[in-house]
Amino acid sequence: MKISIITIGDEILIGQIVDTNSAWIAQRLNEIGLELNKIYSISDTESAILRTLNRAEELSDIVIITGGLGPTNDDITKKTLAKYFDDKLVTNQEVLHHIKELFKKFGVGEINKLNEHQADLPSSCKVLFNKFGTASGMWFEKEDKHFISLPGVPHEMKNLMSSYVLPELQTRFSVGAFVHKTILTQGVPESILAVTIATWENELPKSIKLAYLPSENRVRLRLSARGIDKELLNEQIKEQITKLKTIIPNLIFGEEKDKLEQRVGAALKKINATIATAESCTGGYIAHLITRVPGSSAYYRGSVLAYDDSIKESLLGVKIDSLDTFGAVSKQVTEEMALGIQRIMKVDYAIATSGIAGPTGGSEEKPVGTVWTAIATPNGVQSVKYKMGTERLWNIRRSASTVLLDLLHILEYNDNKVQ
Repeated sequence: MKISIITIGDEILIGQIVDTNSAWIAQRLNEIGLELNKIYSISDTESAILRTLNRAEELSDIVIITGGLGPTNDDITKKTLAKYFDDKLVTNQEVLHHIKELFKKFGVGEINKLNEHQADLPSSCKVLFNKFGTASGMWFEKEDKHFISLPGVPHEMKNLMSSYVLPELQTRFSVGAFVHKTILTQGVPESILAVTIATWENELPKSIKLAYLPSENRVRLRLSARGIDKELLNEQIKEQITKLKTIIPNLIFGEEKDKLEQRVGAALKKINATIATAESCTGGYIAHLITRVPGSSAYYRGSVLAYDDSIKESLLGVKIDSLDTFGAVSKQVTEEMALGIQRIMKVDYAIATSGIAGPTGGSEEKPVGTVWTAIATPNGVQSVKYKMGTERLWNIRRSASTVLLDLLHILEYNDNKVQ
């Protein structure tokens, strides 16, 4: 069963709005075992709509259309669909009554002709009643092909999909279960990760498909399986994830929509521990990540943004000799920063960063992208040197997420020791 989505609207093509409708529809279809084949985004013109409908009909069994159903002259989807199906528009009295009642609720006694024409629908379609708006959905059938036209307004589209379209599709066409599980990794690029887990990937059952989904500073690994028994599919994927965690335990920080900072916060709360930060090259970004988690005041105490060496010395207690001998971007200085903020804030754990974010400021000995991170714990301090890249924002974000991942592994290791 092949499915296409057509989103209609110039506002999408010019980047004025983002097409979130297609993503939402694709996710919901996937949940009932139906897989998307194609997505089209086209302009509000008759020729574009007709051309795309023809193309989608050739490639798909089901075509879902969103947008172009408003009352104004630029909304031509309804008229074009009538033309495509060699049909005519007729007034649906039930829809017209709904429109009038809807406007009464808004304090409008009489509706104009544009609003009235919202009740004019192709005679051959099954009307999908839109209780939240004036644009009805429409379901057409043509030689075992199905065309479903929905409003482009997200909450109206979602209501019609959830209340009618998805249940109907599931009853008619669902052929089993389609299960996904996403593992979140960080610390190495996609190419290196692929080599590291190559043996595991090659030994995956044929029923499980692996996809690499790289982003700015992490790679998501999505495992997908299709079959009849959803519970069995989940067990098969779970078994493979367990194997994966033994291969790259230090690169995995969560699953699905986990946030690294949330995992860190939960780990701190679990052991009733506190944390503070001392940042140089990351410019407060670590503090931002930690504090955007609701309830972070339970474990986060504060930060010193020690961008200048004089602040490192006067506030954090970094030794002048360390700065003069090793430089600000060094193991010694970063460790002293972490110990200093740990002492000042009276916390259990402390993070410090010092590096050269770029694009200038590097040297042959310490090129742009050189970053030292340090984590002070109740049992001492440890530091790591990283070589990031040459892009400033990338270096800041990657440094922050890298040191948070290191902290998470420390917290989880200590928690496991206690257990």
